[in-house]
Amino acid sequence: MNESKRRVPGRVREVTSLTNPLVKEIKALALKKYRDRERAFMAEGLKLVIDALDAGWTIRTFVYAKTARGNAKVEKVAARAVAAGALVLEVSQKVLSAITRRDNPQMVMGIFAQRYHSLKDTRPAKDDVWVALDRVRDPGNLGTIIRTVDAVGAKGVILVGECTDPFSIETVRATMGSLFAVPLARADEESFLAWRRDFPGLVVGTHLAGSVDYRSVDYRAGPILLLMGNEQQGLPDRLAEACDRLVRIPQAGRADSLNLAVATGVMLYEIRRTALPAEAEAMR
Repeated sequence: MNESKRRVPGRVREVTSLTNPLVKEIKALALKKYRDRERAFMAEGLKLVIDALDAGWTIRTFVYAKTARGNAKVEKVAARAVAAGALVLEVSQKVLSAITRRDNPQMVMGIFAQRYHSLKDTRPAKDDVWVALDRVRDPGNLGTIIRTVDAVGAKGVILVGECTDPFSIETVRATMGSLFAVPLARADEESFLAWRRDFPGLVVGTHLAGSVDYRSVDYRAGPILLLMGNEQQGLPDRLAEACDRLVRIPQAGRADSLNLAVATGVMLYEIRRTALPAEAEAMR
């Protein structure tokens, strides 16, 4: 989207046609290649839009249903969007359904600029916990992990290799707003391993071949980097060899592994419980 050509701060535009060029441009953000090109993404719902604005993310376009006209909360957010220089669109229910690809869409959505943190400039402090994910494929898993990272107070997520897009509409939904609170970095395997070599703390990975019970590790030698593998294949050899500890989560039933998001949550809460007991107590 060429924002410089069409953004008119302070002006609300009414859109009712599915063939409107603005609608086509927003709909195109459902595809990764357009999100990458525009470095933008969609966030549905009033809560997510407010979360993003409160966290200082750059809003490009604010869209609300005509039926929301007169809603004090929606109008307040629209005013914030205008003040931030965003284009504000009032659209029909038909247009909003087409944009979100949902029959019963929420009454507002925002288009925001993507944001990544530089991995090479990331310098973990003593009590920091970071999560690195190797080629995570499922948007629901990634969104849930981002939400869990936020919940336990970990510092951020590093995406290694070809991961699912954290800015897809499915992932954004699954984060429930935590996307806007959790720093994201991305790197290919080589760049990640180069960064890991200077990591000042403990690197722990889960692995089926892990001989150490995850509950027996001393996580107080922070900072901690938790390295989690792909849903189907787990950690590849090079990343497993980069870990100081390979741990396993014992299985009592017939299942031989846990869902990636669940396993990451189990690990994060154990790390927080043992590494920072005061914070763990505060989370109760």
